[in-house]
Amino acid sequence: MMSSSYSNLLELASGEVPSPSFSRMGRRIPRVMTVPGIMSDLDDDPSESVCSDRSSSSVQRDRIIIVANQLPIKVSRKPGNGKGWNFSLDDNSLLLQLKDGLGDDDMEVIYVGCLKEDIHPNEQDEVSQTLLENFKCVPTFIPPDMFSRYYHEFCKQQLWPLFHYMLPLSPDLGGRFNRLLWQAYVSVNKIFADRIMEVINPEDDYVWVHDYHLMVLPTFLRKRFNRVKLGFFLHSPFPSSEIYKTLPVREELLRAMLNADLIGFHTFDYARHFLSCCSRMLGLSYESKRGYIGLEYYGRTVSIKILPVGIHMGQLQSVLSLSETEAKVSDLRKQFGEKDRILLLGVDDMDIFKGISLKLLAMEQLLTQHPELQGKVVLVQIANPARGIGKDVREVKQETYSTVERINGKFGKPGYEPVVLIDENLKFYERIAYYVVAECCLVTAVRDGMNLIPYEYIISRQGNEKLDKVLGLDPNTPKKSMLVVSEFIGCSPSLSGAIRVNPWNIDAVADAMDGALVMEEPEKQLRHEKHYRYVSTHDVGYWARSFLQDLERTCKDHVQRRSWGIGFGLSFRVVALDPNFRKLSMEHIVSAYKRTKIRAILLDYDGTLMPQASIDKSPSSKTIKILNSLCRDKNNMVFIVSARSRDKLAEWFTPCDNLGIAAEHGYFIRLKRDEEWETCVPVVECSWKQIAEPVMALYTETTDGSTIEDRETSLVWCYEDADPDFGSCQAKELLDHLESVLANEPVTVKSGQNIVEVKPQGVSKGLVAKRLLSTMQDKGMLADFVLCIGDDRSDEDMFEVITSSIDGPSIARNAEVFACTVCRKPSKAKYYLDDSVEIVRLMQGLASVSDQTPHI
Repeated sequence: MMSSSYSNLLELASGEVPSPSFSRMGRRIPRVMTVPGIMSDLDDDPSESVCSDRSSSSVQRDRIIIVANQLPIKVSRKPGNGKGWNFSLDDNSLLLQLKDGLGDDDMEVIYVGCLKEDIHPNEQDEVSQTLLENFKCVPTFIPPDMFSRYYHEFCKQQLWPLFHYMLPLSPDLGGRFNRLLWQAYVSVNKIFADRIMEVINPEDDYVWVHDYHLMVLPTFLRKRFNRVKLGFFLHSPFPSSEIYKTLPVREELLRAMLNADLIGFHTFDYARHFLSCCSRMLGLSYESKRGYIGLEYYGRTVSIKILPVGIHMGQLQSVLSLSETEAKVSDLRKQFGEKDRILLLGVDDMDIFKGISLKLLAMEQLLTQHPELQGKVVLVQIANPARGIGKDVREVKQETYSTVERINGKFGKPGYEPVVLIDENLKFYERIAYYVVAECCLVTAVRDGMNLIPYEYIISRQGNEKLDKVLGLDPNTPKKSMLVVSEFIGCSPSLSGAIRVNPWNIDAVADAMDGALVMEEPEKQLRHEKHYRYVSTHDVGYWARSFLQDLERTCKDHVQRRSWGIGFGLSFRVVALDPNFRKLSMEHIVSAYKRTKIRAILLDYDGTLMPQASIDKSPSSKTIKILNSLCRDKNNMVFIVSARSRDKLAEWFTPCDNLGIAAEHGYFIRLKRDEEWETCVPVVECSWKQIAEPVMALYTETTDGSTIEDRETSLVWCYEDADPDFGSCQAKELLDHLESVLANEPVTVKSGQNIVEVKPQGVSKGLVAKRLLSTMQDKGMLADFVLCIGDDRSDEDMFEVITSSIDGPSIARNAEVFACTVCRKPSKAKYYLDDSVEIVRLMQGLASVSDQTPHI
């Protein structure tokens, strides 16, 4: 039976409790002891998340658990009576190549994934033990019907098309979202989590999850182990927000990915789309610090890694040295070279997104526009078997065959076929041989995550001395290669010497093919040399080491932070905070309030007493009543500290006789309603507004939804109602622009939550806190209770002042000091409350104490 903690997640995700058969697991795999004589206990109540504050246990060397849909294992039935299985490593698996890149001495690797064959339940225990002992692999056994719904239907018919920009506008075009298939997807991810739990040392091991098949797995792992060191790499494209937001479970997938510590993408475009989705759908913003992109998510920093995967240089070079490869190259040279044929090569899966038919149409166009190439140029198209099944695969295959037949019928002649279609799974050395003899490689997918075919082609064209001899080349002759690649594949940005094309533009692709053929030899050699230098240094080992280094960097402070989980179902997330940062307890502060005699209370307004999302920003009658109760208490000095203008604040708080107000970040201060306004700093000229206002007006005009607020001493550009991505982009540009034009003016330009503000230098809310405490000190009123609550960056100055005053003369010795921010987030405050509702409830509790106390 599945554990109670995860069944809750599945119930909420699917609307029903999955059948027990879905989570049938084999015999538990023996755990690896982290300390001699002590074995981690996973049989405790799993409804409790692991978030202990103990330090990591010591291990001899680091260990990483690599999780993917398929294990790097080949499997076949033993011959004879058909009982038992033969297992061997799959050298072509990226996961196995990744291990070679990390190095056996530095890192122990364990794999978790599915096998390509269905294993009968009676054999699963034995297979699990064999694979763990001999290959360090942990198989996940998925019932065949569930695997079909999870992989062939949800992954391949719903996620895969959508991530490649195909919207299910009709039942025949991609797969319409099906809740039952989504349940299967979540259930399989749960089974993966169960298997990982049987081998993980949660305080020590790193976990690296691969690809879109397991996008909700981070949530299951993070729920069980709050401080798990978890990386996720997406090997497919990530679509733009306009495409992605059509997915009914869009937020669930985003939040699940954000439960990883590090998220990797092949290109900046894919990462940018992901970040845009986080901004538009979850309201999260990101920033780059010292070259690292990070998202703040409930106190955790989720790092974003952008690095395309590479090839396994050692494996490829060893295949190039095989005698079988030499023989195949010799055969191909006789087949094409002796007839003076120029070989163009395409290698693609039989997939709707690989653009095979578009490539064939471009070949037809090339031969039509350049009759002199007829009889000379041959396109060899290797079509690997499709990874999915369905109507779309059948249609692609049918279209490919009919197009090849038409082109060969139109331009072919005895002894010459312009297109050679190889629709079978070639051995790796055979494919390498085609690379070696091809003058140009064409990769024209309409959308692809990475595609390593161009990389393999470049290394193959570099060849070696034996192949040079077979080809009749002088070993000292510089090598050459030509690439025509689609703009829409992940490797395109890293191949600056390739001819990039829009695969939908048949004429452009045909022209690129011709350009590759007629290009001067020195130019081909220079392009090849540039590509070879990059591909040979950015191999799979470089990619794996770089990812793991970033994962270690991101997770290094896990043990120093307190963590706990919040949220239900797939909305679960972990809050990670400084050990001294905790929620402000009502009982604690009320008790302190009752014990103390002289109290200073400083309250921010917007986002603190008033929710940011409120349309009507004026205080409610309830808020006015609470403030009046606090102000009537002779022991209290209460201040509203806001960025708003003094006129607006004076209007709103007219009913409060004894309320102190600090307006425009404390530039203007009034201790009571009937007293005159004072300034915290010397009065400044606002002639700078004549410079800043036209600049802000320009950005307002070009940014729909933005506004300018002209206050007495400051100017504020607000983009709360603008497009979040465009508004944020414009705000950064405006900040730079204003800093440039106001460099010689006595003002400060700062960004805040959806604003860019220009205000006089030296003005901050920290000055208000200093002024209030010193005023009380001058009156002989040393505060023994200080409460300061705020929600944004400007309030951090207040927190800093009152925290640093604890050991100073401005407050009483042993004073009760409470600096409190809104929401759990990095702050100089030591306390937090969840939202403005809790803050109002807290203030109401303090007000009720004052109401019950006789006022002398």
